[in-house]
Amino acid sequence: MLPKHNRLRRSRQFSQVYRQGRKAVSAHLIVRVWAVPQGSAPSPAIGPCVGIVVSLKVHKRAVVRNRLKRRVRAAMRALLPTLRPNLWIVISLRPEATQCEYGEFLRELEQLFTKLEVIHGHS
Repeated sequence: MLPKHNRLRRSRQFSQVYRQGRKAVSAHLIVRVWAVPQGSAPSPAIGPCVGIVVSLKVHKRAVVRNRLKRRVRAAMRALLPTLRPNLWIVISLRPEATQCEYGEFLRELEQLFTKLEVIHGHS
């Protein structure tokens, strides 16, 4: 589980990211990132906030969807220290993700975050 201060929990937050965020797509993931303006987030210095979306289109069985979410969460835990603090991130899984393992999720997330320039050291 991600720490509570690193989770998107409200529908408004997800909507904000969908409306104003930038998007990058890979074979198994869709990542949307919104840089929160200073002063509008409760405490942006704590770190990025992440939400993970796995729809019924990915797999009908909840057991499979939850397993996929756990794998993505584990990959995000490894990447959180490398991300800028003032971000809201929504990760959506595509139906092809059912074939993915942890290592593939980690690699794809690194590539997408580099493409979106949200890793420390990128502008």
